[in-house]
Amino acid sequence: MIDRRLSIAPMMDHTDKHFRYLMRLLTKHSILYTEMITTGALIFGNRKKFLDYNSNEHPIAIQLGGSNPKEFLECSCMAENEGYNEVNLNIGCPSDRVQNGKFGACLMTEKELVAECVNNISSNIKIPVTIKTRIGIDNHDSYDFLRDFIDTVSIAGCETFIIHARKAILKSLSPKENRKIPPLDYQRVYKIKKEFPDLNIIINGGFTELDQIKSQLKYVDGVMIGRAAYQNPFLLSKIDSLIFNEPETFVTRQNILEKYKIYTDKQVRKGVNIKNLTRHIIGLYQGQPGARKYRQILSGVIPKNHSRFFEEIIKTVT
Repeated sequence: MIDRRLSIAPMMDHTDKHFRYLMRLLTKHSILYTEMITTGALIFGNRKKFLDYNSNEHPIAIQLGGSNPKEFLECSCMAENEGYNEVNLNIGCPSDRVQNGKFGACLMTEKELVAECVNNISSNIKIPVTIKTRIGIDNHDSYDFLRDFIDTVSIAGCETFIIHARKAILKSLSPKENRKIPPLDYQRVYKIKKEFPDLNIIINGGFTELDQIKSQLKYVDGVMIGRAAYQNPFLLSKIDSLIFNEPETFVTRQNILEKYKIYTDKQVRKGVNIKNLTRHIIGLYQGQPGARKYRQILSGVIPKNHSRFFEEIIKTVT
């Protein structure tokens, strides 16, 4: 059974295995999600690379983008065989590329197809299949539209819906604008939970403060946070005690940085570009003395002596 009270959203170009490793240094219990991986990329591309994750990442979910039931099943079986704890279908991304591929948020208007995909997966694998979606798209933004989508897809075998509490405007807004401009409507998500009490309803959108996150658990089963976790990773350091009722442990940013340094050294020896590792820790000292200098150093040229480089970073903020 997966504890869904807190999860870190799938974010393109952000939630790779290195960022997820950093997240796991900060929170043991939050669910981690991969970036969205298209079924085509997984079937025809470098599946070993796409499916790769660190052993400490559990519970971890793979997010898939697509619209073909057969391809969804093939990729879901791959994920299950690789040890993922959940398969999540992206029915919420509003980008042009996703729309052109006929998946993401535009599939909200094709509830029967989504239901077919869910049924095909859930009937053939043992790990749960979940949906990440919006409250609506374009002019399809009534409560009834969302309720009918949830009802149809849940009957097909989906018990968990992660709902971004904004509608997606596909015709005129960019993905970035779709994260900010359509107004949040938390009440609609709360209403869905009341109407479907046996489903796991997870709310997403606009959560940046710990108290704000915890307060949502009075109305829904869990909260998913996205940009806040990337821009201010240390926010997660108190999540296990606040949300999951773990004994509070004393952890510092320096502790996290030192552990991430060890991980970085190992990854660089495997041939990973250090910039692909250090980009994830730029926000670690957000709001702290020396944070600006810290960000400048990380954004500059990184010398070959990585260990000494990390020592200099630590001196900057201690």
